[in-house]
Amino acid sequence: MDIQIGRGKMARRAYGIDEIALVPGQRTLDPSLADTHWQIGSIKREIPIIASAMDGVVDVRMAVLLSELGALGVLNLEGIQTRYADPNPILDKIAAVGAHEFVPLMQELYAEPVKPELIKQRIQEIKQQGGIAAVSATPAGASKYGETVAKAGADLFFVQATVVSTAHLSPESMANLDLAEFCRKMPMPVVLGNCVTYEVTLNLMKAGAAGVLVGIGPGAACTSRGVLGVGIPQATAIADCAAARDDYYQETGNYVPVIADGGLITGGDICKCIACGADGVMIGSPFARSAEAPGRGFHWGMATPSPVLPRGTRIRVGTTGSLEQILRGPAQLDDGTHNFLGALKTSMGTLGAKDLKEMQQVEVVIAPSLLTEGKVYQKAQQLGMGK
Repeated sequence: MDIQIGRGKMARRAYGIDEIALVPGQRTLDPSLADTHWQIGSIKREIPIIASAMDGVVDVRMAVLLSELGALGVLNLEGIQTRYADPNPILDKIAAVGAHEFVPLMQELYAEPVKPELIKQRIQEIKQQGGIAAVSATPAGASKYGETVAKAGADLFFVQATVVSTAHLSPESMANLDLAEFCRKMPMPVVLGNCVTYEVTLNLMKAGAAGVLVGIGPGAACTSRGVLGVGIPQATAIADCAAARDDYYQETGNYVPVIADGGLITGGDICKCIACGADGVMIGSPFARSAEAPGRGFHWGMATPSPVLPRGTRIRVGTTGSLEQILRGPAQLDDGTHNFLGALKTSMGTLGAKDLKEMQQVEVVIAPSLLTEGKVYQKAQQLGMGK
């Protein structure tokens, strides 16, 4: 229902993940019977979780480990890994600098040009170790490095920006990436994003996207919502984009997965995204907390190094356990940030969902008190859900 902000402006109410809850149905099942497998392009994975293409989250080692554990990691082709042959001293600098000096340092470090030979090298390093080579670039980067990525044999290409559309207008002096042509000519599946609306999702799918990323600004280290004032809370954004996916499937018979990207911290967040219609999720900060992550206990936004308008920050996330503990357990923390697969399977069992398609159909209610009701002691003692 539309709400009147003032005489000249109406608005639609949108909901975030923290404002909803999942309702058990009439059936339950043992978590071991819950099937969490999903597919993007021709790639099938047991865990519907993708690690974000952020320099503090994914490097070659992390991409390989994520593949081995049944998930997927995306390497940022315009980040530290492709600008420096040895990224370790650079990552040490980023972790050591003070808060006030951080953005200028990032702008300086990311001014180093991306080297096509390092793009090829990183992709080959992942594949040689048996990992899935999923990579990401901005539309401008995709236009510039797409041929290099194709020749290197990457398995998946993510074209990502704060907002991506098929109707982008550029100055006459600037070449515009034709997303449909790019999807057609690339030898691997191309995932497009980010978006938050039904119409743009439908257009991206018609352009040939093998998957669509949903989310503008909810990420832990992202400041786009504050800097630009742009975004839609994730529960509503996912539901709108999933509706476009379903309509596109009915029209064409082509099922294109919708991936919720950003703002997800706990297993419960992941479960609620899928219940809103997502096929998978992309997360950053929870993986940045793993012992194997390249960020040294820090996490920063992809647009932080912008030389003109930084839209990200560096946050200290610490190190809470191994990547395996975070993804598959056993959990050593009680706040939902360990054993994401176990949380998803247990939630599906509680809700009676045998697979992800059934999970997408569970009942959802508006529940703004879900995370605070009865949690006075946890909040006061900063334990569990009160951290």
